[in-house]
Amino acid sequence: MKNILIIGCGLLGSSLLRKISKNKIAKKIFIYEKSRSHILQIKKLKLKGTIVNKLEDGIKQSDLIILCTPMSSYKKIILKMNSFLKSDHIITDVGSAKKESFKIINKFLKKNISWTSSHPITGSEVSGPRYGKHDLFENKWCVLIKDKNTNKNHLLKLKFFWKSIGSKIVEMDTEKHDKIFSITSHLPHLIAYNLVKSAQDFEKQEKYDLIKFSAGGLRDFSRIAASNEIMWRDIFFNNKKNISKAIDLFIKNLNSFKKDINSKNNKSILNKLVMTKKVRSKIIKLKQDINKPDFGRN
Repeated sequence: MKNILIIGCGLLGSSLLRKISKNKIAKKIFIYEKSRSHILQIKKLKLKGTIVNKLEDGIKQSDLIILCTPMSSYKKIILKMNSFLKSDHIITDVGSAKKESFKIINKFLKKNISWTSSHPITGSEVSGPRYGKHDLFENKWCVLIKDKNTNKNHLLKLKFFWKSIGSKIVEMDTEKHDKIFSITSHLPHLIAYNLVKSAQDFEKQEKYDLIKFSAGGLRDFSRIAASNEIMWRDIFFNNKKNISKAIDLFIKNLNSFKKDINSKNNKSILNKLVMTKKVRSKIIKLKQDINKPDFGRN
């Protein structure tokens, strides 16, 4: 890639900016960012990239365009981009739900333009350029969406790009992607939000000052629940069908645990606890986390 345009320079966008600059992946990096706070942070941090005030200036000078914005902004951005896009532009995004966003892309993107979607499986509960890390993508999976209309040349170039960032590559279609991440990512975040809300409701109901007594469980769920609310609202809305099914499965299993507890079914509940405990070992074995107590905290 000669020149790259990053649209939206929050956690992921600024991490890409850092890594592209560090590894000299592009000659020039352009940044289009609407948030004045983010722009001030980028300047204060002296991140290497040229901020453009007009989207067209970044598009016309770039080969690769990466959207790192909330999915709810895709339509507006696409309509602004259309007039300046050419068929050799490689366009991707980092959204966490694909099927519904693809409907927006297919409906509003100019017809002779290709869009090859990406989903780097990384992130944090914090947002904004100051939290970006150059190694955020290192040894993390990046899903590239492939279907019958995918531009194979663009897909190949994006594979090379994400590998140069440090990511491991896997291909999926939109349906498989959204089903998998409804369970591995979207449901856990929803549970975290709901658990913290339940703690708040319990505190009001019982008039206990319980948050200061947060044990490790509530503490760790509260970290997840501190994630960006706009991003997660968009994910929940964009993958609502699969998330609803995941919620139903969760409720079914929750009721099963409730039944075991009320009946003191020793054999059944121990079997559940032992079987689910094995997942942690598998995650460690697959190098998806480190094998240290308390999630490796100091």
